[in-house]
Amino acid sequence: MASIGIIGDGPGGLSAALFLAKNGHQATVYGQDKTAMHFAYLHNYLGIPEITGTEFQKVARDQVISFGAVIVDEEVTAVSIGDAFAVSTASGEATFDYLILTEGKNPVVARSLNLEVDESGAIEVDRDSRSSMDRVYVVGRSARPERSQAIISAGAGAAAALDILASEAGKNVTDWDSPPAD
Repeated sequence: MASIGIIGDGPGGLSAALFLAKNGHQATVYGQDKTAMHFAYLHNYLGIPEITGTEFQKVARDQVISFGAVIVDEEVTAVSIGDAFAVSTASGEATFDYLILTEGKNPVVARSLNLEVDESGAIEVDRDSRSSMDRVYVVGRSARPERSQAIISAGAGAAAALDILASEAGKNVTDWDSPPAD
């Protein structure tokens, strides 16, 4: 079982936590529910006719917790790198095998790790949201500041999670559930 620290609790971070937790990994989300989603009204999110961003966040956070992820209501003060990633908050430190950063338009932690950025200042990632640092993923506005949408961020979080699941399994992984038998 891998441990994954997720910094940011918007759609990207919560989506990643959902995929990881439901597949038996330790997903810890750091966020104080101050995401820009609270200013959104979603009517373009596939499968949801319409919902306020605040309602969406409540449903998503509850769903993630129901699958075993932990949400820590604290600000991350530092991340240090050794054999693992040490995430520090005012109340202590926890270590993780992987990091997923979904910090929005001000990626303080990503910048502190000196991740590569493009000419626009966006954190560079590949199609699976892998950054220039091994085992560090960046999703959401930090990687796509000019084209940020909740559903794109959630998809990037899912892609990062599936990449971690595949890495841990040593083979490609899908997350496909079958409907209950009649």
